[in-house]
Amino acid sequence: MTHNIRNVWITSRNNGIKDDSRRLRLLPVVLQLNEMNMNNRITWLYNEFNQVGKDYSMPDEVAQYDARHADFRDVEQESIAVLDALGLGKNDVVIDFGSGTGTFAVQAALRCATVHAVDVSQAMLDNAKDKAEQAGVSNIAFHLGGFLTYEHDGPAVDCVVTTFAFHHLPDFWKGIALHRMNHMLKPGGRLFMHDAIIEENQAIENIAALIEKLASAGGNFLQEDAEAHFREEFSTYDWIMDGLLSRAGFVVESKNIQDGVLGTYYCRKQ
Repeated sequence: MTHNIRNVWITSRNNGIKDDSRRLRLLPVVLQLNEMNMNNRITWLYNEFNQVGKDYSMPDEVAQYDARHADFRDVEQESIAVLDALGLGKNDVVIDFGSGTGTFAVQAALRCATVHAVDVSQAMLDNAKDKAEQAGVSNIAFHLGGFLTYEHDGPAVDCVVTTFAFHHLPDFWKGIALHRMNHMLKPGGRLFMHDAIIEENQAIENIAALIEKLASAGGNFLQEDAEAHFREEFSTYDWIMDGLLSRAGFVVESKNIQDGVLGTYYCRKQ
């Protein structure tokens, strides 16, 4: 254990954590994660492969994903806008958690050195591979895994992104996942997050308004999907997310909660 502590201490300094008090605070979490993943001792690890809501392990569900989301969003244009805002370029390496059908990963691969597309659904990854092949990009590495199980073996990366995936984790495991993502980033590396993140003021009214808006855009399917999300999945308050990000070693550079329900965060590793 002493050897592990020394290695983590050195790694934390090399990753830009110069404040000894903060390194001491992060140290137990990093050690717990090392034991959880390397020694496989945690039998109660949250099962992120268990599909919550829609079962995207099923190829039929995956095949309909892009068409259904097109009813209320333009995923390709969203991806381009995020990449522009992050200022990513040809030398950058990106991890996309919850990469889904691969739209963001493909757009990132067109301008970055390497993209690691991570998803808990093999059917999603297969769809994303087909999309990458059609786009003529070959610099995407596909990984079956998630926030708690993906092991990044390469050098620290420039950016981590996640869109409409983080709500699959309960808040305790969100905190663990954010520490893991922070550890994968270079000093000053960026984190982008977009998800259902809720302002406390008028939360019920705002959720109801979103469900009504989605029903107008996509009928019963989107209404039922949205209702199932808030009934069965793990959206969180923005003030909780703010605290989780800070405790995991991130500075929030930009935050926007659209209509009190949809949160967008641009963060930087301290």
